[in-house]
Amino acid sequence: MIRLAILLVALALPAAQPARAEEIVLGLSRDEVAITATFDGSEILIFGAVRREAPPPRNAAPLQVIVTVSGPLAPAMVRRKERRAGIWTNTEAFEVDAAPSFYAVATTAPLAQVLTATEDLRHAISIPRAIRAVGNRIAGAGDYVSALVRIREDADVYRLQEGAVDLEEETLFRTSLALPANLVEGNYTTRIFLTREGAVVDSYETVIGVQKVGIERWLYNFAQERAALYGLMSLALAIMAGWAASAAFAGWRR
Repeated sequence: MIRLAILLVALALPAAQPARAEEIVLGLSRDEVAITATFDGSEILIFGAVRREAPPPRNAAPLQVIVTVSGPLAPAMVRRKERRAGIWTNTEAFEVDAAPSFYAVATTAPLAQVLTATEDLRHAISIPRAIRAVGNRIAGAGDYVSALVRIREDADVYRLQEGAVDLEEETLFRTSLALPANLVEGNYTTRIFLTREGAVVDSYETVIGVQKVGIERWLYNFAQERAALYGLMSLALAIMAGWAASAAFAGWRR
C-alpha cells in the first residue's frame, strides 16, 4: 500500500519541473498533529521515492538518505553548576540564540559515513549544527552547547536514529519518527537529503503543523487573553475541590 502511494505521488508531479539527476518525491502519513487533553504522543510515517531522468552513474557510491524533523526554535539558557562552600550553585550562564524544541535525525547508515563535515556545516543537519549560538563568544561555548544537547537527549526530545531509514534499491525510502507527548505548538520542519559520498545531491523540505484543539485550545487562549480571570477561576476551582474533598472525608468518618 505504501509503495503504491509513493508511485502515485511520483506520477502526479508536473512534467514541466526542471530535471535533476536524482530528485526526491516525498509523502507523509499526516501533515498536522492535534494536541488534545488525552494526547500522549504521535508517530509520523515519512516515505518517498527517488525520481531519476537517467540511471545513476556506473560504479557510483551508494545513495544515502537523511531525514530531519525540527520543532520551533527558541532561545535557551544553559548554566554551569559548581560546588562552593559545600553547596551546588549556578555560576556562569550561556544563552543559545535558537535551539529546536524537538529535533530528530534519521539516516540509512551512520551519520559520519553519509555526510561530510562541510555539508553538515552548509545544511545544519546534525544536532549540534541545528543549534544556533553564533552570538556568543565566551570561552568554552562548545561545552555549553554539548551540555544542552545531552540534557535534551536525556529528555528524549533530541534523537539521532542511525540506520532507521529503509532504502530499497536506491529508489524507495521510508522511516517513522515518534513525537513525544510534551510537544510545543508550531510548525515542525521536515527535511530530506539525498547524499552520495557524503555530498548532498538533492533536498526537500515540508512542514508538519502541531496545534492544540478542543478544550486545550480554549484554555490556552483564555489563559493568554484573560490571565487575571483565568487565575481567579483556577483559584475558585481549587477551593471547590478542597471543600468537596473535605466534605467527602467528613462523611466517610461518620
